[in-house]
Parts: sequence; C-alpha cells; structure tokens
Amino acid sequence: MTTLPFVSLIVPCYNEAHTIPLLLRALYTQTYPLERLEIVIADGMSSDGTRAAVADFQRQHPDLNLRVVDNPRRNIPAALNVALGAARGEIIVRMDAHSVPHPQYVAHCVADLQAGRGDNVGGVWDIHPGAPGPVARGIALAAAHRFGVGDARYRYADRAQAVDTVPFGAFYCRLIARIGAFDETLLTNEDYEFNARIRQSGGVVWLNPAIRATYYARPTLSALVRQYARYGFWKWRMLQRYPETLRWRQALPPVFVLGIAVLSLLGIWWWFARWLLALQLGTYLLLLALIALHTAYRERSLSVGLFTALAIATMHLAWGTAFLWSMIKSALAKKTPSR
Repeated sequence: MTTLPFVSLIVPCYNEAHTIPLLLRALYTQTYPLERLEIVIADGMSSDGTRAAVADFQRQHPDLNLRVVDNPRRNIPAALNVALGAARGEIIVRMDAHSVPHPQYVAHCVADLQAGRGDNVGGVWDIHPGAPGPVARGIALAAAHRFGVGDARYRYADRAQAVDTVPFGAFYCRLIARIGAFDETLLTNEDYEFNARIRQSGGVVWLNPAIRATYYARPTLSALVRQYARYGFWKWRMLQRYPETLRWRQALPPVFVLGIAVLSLLGIWWWFARWLLALQLGTYLLLLALIALHTAYRERSLSVGLFTALAIATMHLAWGTAFLWSMIKSALAKKTPSR
C-alpha cells in the first residue's frame, strides 16, 4: 500500500484568539489521516490569548501534531516563511486563521497535486459574516458579489480551471527551491505575487471548487476600509514588478477614484466636467441602488441590502484611493535623491 504524503499546514497568525479554535477544530476533523498531518502556526507574538487558546486545544487533542513558532516581524509573508522553515511535510497547505476548511480540503488538495493538475492548487471561499447583524452580513455579501470583486474566481467559481491566483494554496515543498519563498517586501498580495512567479516559471495555478473553506469577512466597515486600503496600496507595489498581471477588475477602482478627483477639480471651471462627474456618479449610484434592492429582496432585509451596497462602495473607494496613493508615493520616492 502506497504511503500518503506527509502534509504540513502552515498558518500565519496574530491576535486570533476568537477564530483560531475554529480553524484547529476544522483541521482536526479533516478526512486526511491525522498521523500524516502537522500544523505549524507562525504567531506574531500575540497578546490577546491566542497562544493560550492554541495550548488549550493541544491539551485536549494530544494526538494532533501541532507546533507554534515565533514570527517577531509580525507580517504575513514573514510568518509564512518562518512556518515553511519549520515544516517537515512533502506537501505544504497554506491556511489562514480567519478560515475554516471543509472536511475534505486537504484530501482534495493532495489528490489534485498527485494528479498533476497544478503546481499550486486551491479552491473557493464560502464567505460568512464576521459578526452578527446587518452590517457584517452586508459586508460578507459584498465580498462575494461580482460588482464588488470582479472576476476573482476563488470567490464564486463553479468549475475547475486554471486561474491567476488561489488564496489558500497547496503545493509540493520542492516548489520553493524552484521559484523561491514568499516575498517579505510585500506586506499584502504575497499570495498573488507567489502565484505570478509560478505562472512565469511555466507552472499552473489550479482552482477546484470541490476544495472549499469558510472565510469570515471583516465585521465592520472601518475594518473593511483598512483591509482594502492595504490591498490597494500593496497591489501597486506588486504591479511595479509584474505589470503584465494587471487585470481589469484591479484597474477599475483607481480609475473610478481618479475620475472623481479630476472631474471635481476641472468642474470648478468647466460645466462639461461637472456633467461628466454627475454622469459617472449617477451611473455608479444607480448600480448600487439596484444591487441594494436585489439584495434586500433576496435577504428579506432592507438594511442588509443597504449595507451590501455601502460595503461595495467602501471596497472600491478604499482600494482605489490607496492604489493611487501608493503610485504617488512611489513616484515621489524616485524623484527624491538618495543620500
């Protein structure tokens, strides 16, 4: 009988005392044999009781192969690399402390890798609210809406296919020797950059909708602003290295925000600019209104519909503004003479 490959699940973590037990329970109940799994959590020196929660789970489940390693740099790519350095598995599965993989997650990942379907394989998010109430429900619906996220297939795909990126991928450890580890100069977008290098090397990033994980969206609009501003800021930094990876969904938010800024300024002098601004904003608000009404009808809640539309606008404006600010900062940095 062929021995199944040993799998290391690597998890970046910082102050996740409330969600880390959900992840650990989901990993403990995987259909893949527990004796062929290990979990390596790279913790950014959490101060909220995360380590105590992990230790408590470990005491209750002594048959779980679980280790915690320090990540003093407290960012995700550094955490992933620290965990990679400690991992012993032939196959690496990258997880997230905000996620809850379905029971066959690891088994499906291993099967697709062994079948040679991709160099990095992953699946689809089932996005759930990060808290009770209409605000969190609206944010979760916005995070899965095509008007909010464009063609990010890992949020809604229903067929297996080659894609640009997957969020929580699985790959053979030997892939790191071929393309390198995660880029620690990118504090966000490290998964996309990693997958860009795979594709540039001739590899395939494979999405299988049978590989599923529940992902808990941000619970508040302020948290959503911070999340998408971080995404937008670091997306420009990544595109400077890989401009060919730009997709239409990524270009629209900064173009939209830039259009508002430019037309508002020109509108001080020219009526035509004011007319174009009104057309742009009117069209956008009409689309949001239709989304709000459709969501309200489907969810039987007017407040959920309104917060879904508001969350979509928040995502677009935060992402686009941060993207443009990153461009400006990069341009200013190039003009500033080094000392």
